[in-house]
Amino acid sequence: MSQADRPELEADLYSGSVTEAIAEHVTGILESLGENPNRPGLVRTPVRVARAYQFLLQGYHQNPRSILEGALFEEDYREMILVKDIDVFSLCEHHLIPFFGKAHVAYIPDGRVVGLSKIPRVVDAFARRLQLQERLTVQIRDAIEVVLRPKGIAVHIEATHLCVSMRGVQKQNAVTTTSSLGGEFLSSETARAEFMRLINGK
Repeated sequence: MSQADRPELEADLYSGSVTEAIAEHVTGILESLGENPNRPGLVRTPVRVARAYQFLLQGYHQNPRSILEGALFEEDYREMILVKDIDVFSLCEHHLIPFFGKAHVAYIPDGRVVGLSKIPRVVDAFARRLQLQERLTVQIRDAIEVVLRPKGIAVHIEATHLCVSMRGVQKQNAVTTTSSLGGEFLSSETARAEFMRLINGK
């Protein structure tokens, strides 16, 4: 991306009034924790945090179904299509602490396919919101199912939650796995086994 493109992008992504409102609250949090928000290292922190949250939560302004509908193609391909190892970065809605991992999305088309880049974009559109991993998994499945009407749909997410690793039980190696299946992936053990074999690289 050229420097000339960046101001327009940032103008769309960041709102001055939202930045100001969030920054004011962050200043209050710092003061409540016993910090001095006017010391050199923290002077710009409230604004940085405000802009960071607007970036990390930009999914609220994205329409996953429109993303898919903009790249649908008629194609007589009826075998599994899998996009695996999609990076997932989200914020747990319980503590506003990140969770991150990989998503694997597969579908069996019924005469219609979608541009491959759109599937990671749909994952991002839902992940860039305050989330639960369980809800995220189902939302991705539902959006693809509604727009593509495939014969089968499968979504599998593996993620590390920093609210588990950094606080609470403090289990650094815990990984949470969720999956949501529809159509042939739900009814056919063969399709389900093939999906798991492919995402596990065997």
